[in-house]
Amino acid sequence: MLLTLAAGLPLPGAGKIFPYPYVQQDLPNGLRLITIPTDYPNIVSLYIVVGTASRNEVEPGKSGFAHLFEHLMFRGTPEFPPERYDAVLKNAGAASNAFTSDDYTAYHATFSKEDLPQILSLEADRFQHLAYDEAAFRTETLAVLGEYNKNSANPASRLRETVRATAFRTHSYRHTTMGFLADIQAMPGEYAYSRQFFDRYYRPEYTTIIVAGDVDPQRVRTLIDERWSTWKHGAYTAQIPAEPAQNAPRTAHVDWPSPTLPWVAVAYRGPAWSDDTEETVALDAVSRLAFGENSPLYQKLVIAEQKVDVLRAGPPEHLDPELFDIVARVKNPADLGAVEAQIVATAQQFAAAPIDEKKLQDLKEHLRYDFALQLDSSESIAHTLAAYVALRHTPESVNRYYDMYARLSTEDIRQAARKYLVESGRTVVTLTGSAK
Repeated sequence: MLLTLAAGLPLPGAGKIFPYPYVQQDLPNGLRLITIPTDYPNIVSLYIVVGTASRNEVEPGKSGFAHLFEHLMFRGTPEFPPERYDAVLKNAGAASNAFTSDDYTAYHATFSKEDLPQILSLEADRFQHLAYDEAAFRTETLAVLGEYNKNSANPASRLRETVRATAFRTHSYRHTTMGFLADIQAMPGEYAYSRQFFDRYYRPEYTTIIVAGDVDPQRVRTLIDERWSTWKHGAYTAQIPAEPAQNAPRTAHVDWPSPTLPWVAVAYRGPAWSDDTEETVALDAVSRLAFGENSPLYQKLVIAEQKVDVLRAGPPEHLDPELFDIVARVKNPADLGAVEAQIVATAQQFAAAPIDEKKLQDLKEHLRYDFALQLDSSESIAHTLAAYVALRHTPESVNRYYDMYARLSTEDIRQAARKYLVESGRTVVTLTGSAK
């Protein structure tokens, strides 16, 4: 069997941000395998990235199913019912879990290298032969409702939910990963639809397997062929609706039923994530330089004046156009309007004039150093790559992204701010609690 290193593969010392050679292969059924031999002995980390999440939930009344399957996938199969599945992982000393985002679901486990054949077989079985009856399905849907209720007790979760529902009118990013409450409440009666959802998305063409650690790529491919090559390609593609342009600012308010510190979220409509244009890295730079812990605004509101105890920003990092959002928690309700105004003014400053060149260069150096520090185990390598693989299906996207960052100019940042951080694309949501 011929194995070839992926085109453009970064070798250690070649100046690329991701220092490990990797082998990237596609099986005939559409499954992608990425194997990364690392210099961490005896340990292997397995990440199975499935391209289904809240983004795919386009049918009315059917939000939250991708997250639900994060739970259902641990319900076992005829060959490996839950008790046997758990016993295999326990005997291997494997740390296993899963998570769902807006764009993908990931299942992951870390274990000793001698257990790789058995765990790959275990995972192949549940991805192809998941079995659960209606009673088990109802149990998991009620667990998800409990999780939603727990999260909803946090004002920040309600704030985020309201921002999404206000900023988006058509695209499935309108609902969070958890889904709309009414859809979650109706889930117990959707057993038949759940089987359809699994049949649509748990298919090889939606799946990438990442194996990082003390492994031989040829041996890994042989193991994958043994159990994963018979997985049948599907025939379903979700039609994700495009979000219409936002042509005027939007606002919303949440009345929290109990005492809480007030919150304000300022969100701007942004682009889809990209590793071949300056826009994504430019907005990432704005999020750090304008609203990060070393920014003048943070130092003023959080450190000097102590009017705010939370200030954070996140650029768009999704497959489709999403939000650049800034969130602040304010200590005194009387300061809420002034804090909002200062957030908006800061965004406008970045659109008005280029930033200081030295600040940009310092940021670039810090990010490269910080990224290198993240890669301190096979598990962290696989975890870091999972997000990039979900976006572009290849580790090479990491190198392209940071190469784009290296070329980023202060004018690129100004142009991105002028294009996206504009009043017509702005959504502001406030949250205040009842009086004590």
